[in-house]
Amino acid sequence: MGVAGSGKTTVGPLLADRLGVPYAEADDFHPPANIAKQSAGIPLDDDDRAPWLDAIGAWAHEHAGSGGVVSCSALKRAYRDRLRAAAPGIFFVHLAGDRELIGDRMAARTDHFMPLSLLDSQFAALQPLEDDEAGVAIDIATGPEDIVRRALEAVPGAGR
Repeated sequence: MGVAGSGKTTVGPLLADRLGVPYAEADDFHPPANIAKQSAGIPLDDDDRAPWLDAIGAWAHEHAGSGGVVSCSALKRAYRDRLRAAAPGIFFVHLAGDRELIGDRMAARTDHFMPLSLLDSQFAALQPLEDDEAGVAIDIATGPEDIVRRALEAVPGAGR
């Protein structure tokens, strides 16, 4: 989980590979209307996100027994609660970084529909993991391999 540009699409597949489980990209669950809205620089609202979260939750539920990694911004506690309702054993890895670092990363990428102009709305919506939520926050200032190593140390049953 994390704001746009935090590295979910880079770290997710690496983590899934290390765990030997499938990976799913959250952006692939968006209906075309959501992608069009974001591409136009318009933030999604909770109504836009509901079917997207339900689809991600269904994927997580289907993989609950065998494991899987799915990227998802999961910015608000209510979104994570919705995902947990579908897949109660879900564990969140929050890729956390400061606005400047993530803004620089977003400005450098050319292959994504999410414009840099939406980053502030992402940070405004972000509610970090709370103590009662299964998960870990990892600073993204280091490279992907270090982030994956730290995630593996935190994920229950990762076979450390």
